[in-house]
Amino acid sequence: MPLNIICGDISELEVDAVVNSVDPCLKMGGSVTEAIFDKAGREKMLAALKKLAPIELGEAVVTPGFDLAAKFVIHAAGPNYRDGKSGEEQILRSAYLNSFKRAVENRCQSLALPLISCGASGYPKQLAVKTAASAIKNFIERIDLEVILVIRDKRDFSLNEKLLGEVISYINFNFQNRGKQMYGAKEMPMEIKDVGANNILIEGKFKEEKWQNNNFKTNKIEELVDNLNDSFAARLLELIELSGQTQAKIYKRANLDRRLFSKIRRNSSYCPSKGTVLAFAVALELNLKETQDLLERAGFSLSRSRKLDVIVEYFIANGKYDIFEINETLFYYDLPLLGG
Repeated sequence: MPLNIICGDISELEVDAVVNSVDPCLKMGGSVTEAIFDKAGREKMLAALKKLAPIELGEAVVTPGFDLAAKFVIHAAGPNYRDGKSGEEQILRSAYLNSFKRAVENRCQSLALPLISCGASGYPKQLAVKTAASAIKNFIERIDLEVILVIRDKRDFSLNEKLLGEVISYINFNFQNRGKQMYGAKEMPMEIKDVGANNILIEGKFKEEKWQNNNFKTNKIEELVDNLNDSFAARLLELIELSGQTQAKIYKRANLDRRLFSKIRRNSSYCPSKGTVLAFAVALELNLKETQDLLERAGFSLSRSRKLDVIVEYFIANGKYDIFEINETLFYYDLPLLGG
């Protein structure tokens, strides 16, 4: 099942379970916890937790959702951040994994979780995002569970600075938008440039190729129809077979739902979205030429006038095929995520 990243209030989501970040005494903490307690029913939640406290750091326990839209609340005890050398990452990872286990034990199919320990516990946002993404990725590759990472405030979300710098440089170098460059999520004048990734840009620069054959002429539509390329679905299944990977591994790496893949497999004329095609290209680790070919079979192409296309092109051109890292970048730029 796919991972989605959204901005919003976790206490309002209609999912099977939400995760609440707590201390080992299961006491109310920051604003996210307060919102969950208020909407669930403060007294009922406190009474339920009193029977379960205390728990160990990294552990997670379950209560009913009471008046929440969610059926359950999974309370996970994350670490207080000290210096990064006191086992904080392992504890944080355990808090996520134990939350997933509680969800599976309660037969949940959808789970929403915050950045655990990122508030009053002081965990650095960039490190928290990295650990959350890694834990989620490792789990959903093995278990069918829809996971939603909920960011309460966009300022709580931080990308790796080196990656962000390279993406900004690539956008500035390649993005065609009425003569303006894009710096982060804002526009900046053309004369301001970040050239820190020039070598990557030159090596990864993608030249658009249009299908042309000046020697091919016909007045018969039947000849054109008879010479159509294989459909997207046929080409996709062929590429999966050539990859040597199982179909399940590919659609999970593409951050796609099993049911969607079944539709594609059963229907040779299935018309996917552009995001779905790009997700498969990433999962199959296609190069730019192969990606363009797969897109064309579905009626799309990479465009230098669409920022999403340029960002995905950057990752493919530089051999970066982690779809979660790509989606984190797209989320940072307020763009639709791949897969889903």
